[in-house]
Parts: sequence; structure tokens; C-alpha cells
Amino acid sequence: MFEVWILFFAITVMSSYILLAVYSYKELSYYMKKNSFVDYDCILRSTIAPSVSMIAPAYNESMTIVENIRSMLTLYYANFEVVVVNDGSKDDSLQKLIDAYDLQPVDFYIDYKIKSKPIRNVYKSINPAFYKLTVVDKENGGKADALNAGMNVARNDLFLATDVDCIIEEDAILKMVKPFIEETEKRVIATGGVVRIANSCVISMGRIVEVKFPTNFWARFQVMEYIRAFLLGRMAWAHLDGLMLISGAFGMFDKEIAMLAGGYDTKTVGEDMELVVRMRSYMHEHDLKYTVAFIPDPLCWTEAPQTLKVLSRQRTRWTRGTIETLLAHKKVFFNPNYGLMGMLSYPYWFFFEWLAPILEFFGIAFTLVMVLIGQVYWMFFLTLLAAVYCYALFFSSLAIFAEENSYHQYTKESEIRKVILTSVLEPFLFHPLSVYWSVKGNIEKMRGKKNWGTMTRVGFAANTKPKK
Repeated sequence: MFEVWILFFAITVMSSYILLAVYSYKELSYYMKKNSFVDYDCILRSTIAPSVSMIAPAYNESMTIVENIRSMLTLYYANFEVVVVNDGSKDDSLQKLIDAYDLQPVDFYIDYKIKSKPIRNVYKSINPAFYKLTVVDKENGGKADALNAGMNVARNDLFLATDVDCIIEEDAILKMVKPFIEETEKRVIATGGVVRIANSCVISMGRIVEVKFPTNFWARFQVMEYIRAFLLGRMAWAHLDGLMLISGAFGMFDKEIAMLAGGYDTKTVGEDMELVVRMRSYMHEHDLKYTVAFIPDPLCWTEAPQTLKVLSRQRTRWTRGTIETLLAHKKVFFNPNYGLMGMLSYPYWFFFEWLAPILEFFGIAFTLVMVLIGQVYWMFFLTLLAAVYCYALFFSSLAIFAEENSYHQYTKESEIRKVILTSVLEPFLFHPLSVYWSVKGNIEKMRGKKNWGTMTRVGFAANTKPKK
């Protein structure tokens, strides 16, 4: 009976992935068709378009912070500001910003509607060219605390949370605000955007000028992960109106609702997911109509970990963040008062995102034990293994097809061959590691680990096109 239930669970997981993928592709095709008629110049010229504050926490980003902020200031949008929060950096990040942008401390009234570590100074530029830039210097408190401080300083209706080391497309804000403008029946409380892997891409003046498939072995697998997660996962959840996660690297929020819900939780390492769940809960508890949108355009590029050591830290942290969010909002579990989130989204995350890797780990361990004691019926085992492998290839093929039939980022045949080869190797080389990291994250959570862990980055310097 136990084996029957495990088989049923596995079939349910795989079927849900396929259903989400098919639905995502249908919605992606509809979005591409609909978006082809959108005139973004109207939003750019509009005087009534929502005002936006970009909040970018920075900690020890001395090597790239000046150029990255310069690229943010040149985004296509009329009414926006850039709020850089120096979260107690120990390097010369702040001094470089002061020198590069002619910054001076200003008298600035701060209404601490959300608790955060004390703010030492607020800087503005004496150069009119940088009037959109505000730099906040505060005591170190972590990313969530820095975002809360940024919200207290931000003066606009919406805020876009991003990382200071991300590369953002020039029209990103235009596309992210579109759902806030279009929706009339419900209040849009957040919009998520696609995050792509920038490793090995050619960069010039803070912009991606040539997209390349990563040369790093581990970064290649992450490209496949990101394509599946964003194009074949979040796209479907957004249109089902059950999206519970917006990437911390790139997400736009209704500042009023975010602050009413209490801002970012500084006690979790999964502050991005936790905020979305809490904002959704707030809307349900106050009987307010709302929605969470998603934009499938590749709008933000980030550097993926290139070593197993750093990648392991990232993935175990993601697992701990998921557990913390689910436990903090356990009242939502199968609670009809929370709508689709309570009856479908939360249970899906609980069973398929949290428990499924644990069951898979013990399944692999059990299989190895059975092999050692000679209790495996090899014909059945190999047939089942081949079926699961074919499923994995089919699912990855759907993701590749969706990518190449929509935004077609990898244009060279040689690059596409590398993508396909990566999908062929992934089930054997990368997926078992993902399962292991998930179990390790659970163990770390049980042991009470709370810190982020050092996320060492290589940087984009080697791939940067020199200025002419």
C-alpha cells in the first residue's frame, strides 16, 4: 500500500508539472500576441502613469556599484527614482557613490512606518543630472531590513525591489507597470518579472549586448531551471491567480499594501516569498479584491553561482526560506477563506515543493539499499527509470520550445545544441544535487540556522565589452 501511495504521489507531481507547462505555454502565446499591439511610448509619455521607486540594497558592492546605478538611472520611464540603500557596507561602496555622483547629506524627514535599523544619512546629488538618485546609508541589518528602510524613504506609489548587481533591461519599468494600469476590476498588489542568467553574456555600459549560453558547467543547468520555473511555472500560477513567489531580484509592489501588511520580515531568509504571501493574506482578511501579475519578458539578468559551494548555500537558503514561509502562514493551509491560495497554491508548495524532494531522497536511498541486498527486479526498475527520464526530457523540451518560440534568446545553432545537451545531462548530474540540497536545507532549518551564507560572485568584468 505504501508503494502504491508513493507511485500515486509521483504521478500526481509529474502530471501537475505537465498541466502547468501546457497552460503556461497557452498563456505565453496569448501574451505575445496581445503584447504585439501595445504602444509603450504611450506609457512613457503619460503624465498619469504610476510613479515608481526602485529600491536597491547594496552591501560591499564597490567593484560594480557605480556603473550599475548609472544603468538604472537611464531606464525608460518618466516618473521614477532610484533609492540605493547602503546596508552598512565595510568597503568603499558609499565613498565611490559620493565621488561619482556628487552626493551630499541632506535634511530628510523619515517616517519609520516600518521598523528598520537606524538610518545614518540620506544623500542627494548637487548635479541636476542625477536628481532621480537617493542614497541611504544605514546600519547593517540584512537585505530585508534594507528594503524596509528603502520603503520608508521612497516617495512613490509603487516600488521595484531589485539587487544592485542585477542588469535591468531599459524598458523593464514600462512593462512592469502595465498590469497596474490595465487592471480595472481588481487591485494589482504585485508584479513579478522574469530573471535570466547573465553568465558569459557580453555586457557594455551596464547593458546586455549579446546573450550567450554560459561556459560554466553549473551555470548551464541553472539556465534550464530558470526557463522552466519562469516560463512554465509562474506564468501559469499568475493566470490562475495563485502566484505565491516573486523573485527577490526583480519584483514590483504596491507600496501602500506592502506597508500595511508590515513590510519585509527580517527574521526569514525567504523574505521575497514571505512578503507576497503576507500581502495576499492581508487582502483576503480585509475582503479586498486583488491580483498578482507576472510579466514573461526577459527583463532582469543576474549572475548565477558558478561553484558547487556557493550554489549549495543558495539552494539550502531557498529551502529554509520556503519552510519558514509555509510555517509562518500555516493558517492558510486548505483554508477556503484565503481563496485559491489557501485551497491550491499553499498545498501545492507544501506537498510538491517542500515534501516531494524529501520523499525523493528517501526513495533514492531505499533503492540503493535494495540494490545492495539484491532485491531489485531489474527489468521493471530500468523500465520505470527510462520512463521517468523520458518525462524529464519531455518537460525540458517543452521549456526549450517555449523559449525559442517566444523570446529566442539563444540564436546560434551551436548555443541551442548546448541547451539541448544540458537538458539531456541534467537528470543525472544536477537534479540529484538539487534533491540533496533540499534535504540539507531541511536539516539546517531543524538545527536553527538562520543566516544567509556568503554568496561570492565572480562578477561580469571578464565578459564586459570595453568602452570605445
